[in-house]
Amino acid sequence: MEGGGGGAQYNPRTVEEVFRDFRGRRAAILRALTTDVQEFFQQCDPEKDNLCLYGFPNEVWEVNLPAEEVPPELPEPALGINFARDGMMEKDWLSLVAVHSDAWLLSVSFFFGSKFGFDKVDRKRLYNMINEVPTVFEVVTGTAKTQTKEKPSSANQNGSRSKSNSKVRGLDGKSSKTIQAMEEEGLEEKEKEEDEEEHGETLCGACGDNYASDEFWICCDMCEKWFHGTCVKITPARAEHIKHYKCPSCSNKRARP
Repeated sequence: MEGGGGGAQYNPRTVEEVFRDFRGRRAAILRALTTDVQEFFQQCDPEKDNLCLYGFPNEVWEVNLPAEEVPPELPEPALGINFARDGMMEKDWLSLVAVHSDAWLLSVSFFFGSKFGFDKVDRKRLYNMINEVPTVFEVVTGTAKTQTKEKPSSANQNGSRSKSNSKVRGLDGKSSKTIQAMEEEGLEEKEKEEDEEEHGETLCGACGDNYASDEFWICCDMCEKWFHGTCVKITPARAEHIKHYKCPSCSNKRARP
């Protein structure tokens, strides 16, 4: 079923196109289970018929009934995710949906691979590309490699690094001021590279993408996951007025009997 945001005739034919399709669907599922979790929870009413969580290539998610045609145009997601919603802790229910979503994402990708005749090399390349990004389950449960307590900040690291300027000598008649400026530029570049290396495995709790030093990030004080400011709609100016930040998932947690 490719209704809503997907487009019924969408057929990626190359490894890169299939992976792009995978990334879009994965981003949609992650949004449903993290930043849009309250809306997703409400849509999964146990009183309704069997519902499925769909992710589309344009990063739009949808909770809907399964496809009516048999066999369906694409592999179908797990059926009846709404029935278990109130019978278990919310985090456990979301984890269960995440596991089934991971299985569905893989099935869709390799359905395309089979349909368009990917050979052994292409299938392996597709799997390796998919395997480079965290699974939905890893992002939702926080088991993906993340930086926990130390906020990624090149400013803090700059203060702790010693500068070995004393060993640099002026060459070719250049003034000490010019040499010092060159030193500072080189040091800043080196520190930026070290910052990227040290925090390169920090992953956003919403979209699952890696840390980048030129992006604003914020850490949840409850679950200690890091998020892109854009993913949780928090600007640097707004963050200055937040004493204790709670991510959308922690803000929407419900007490269970």
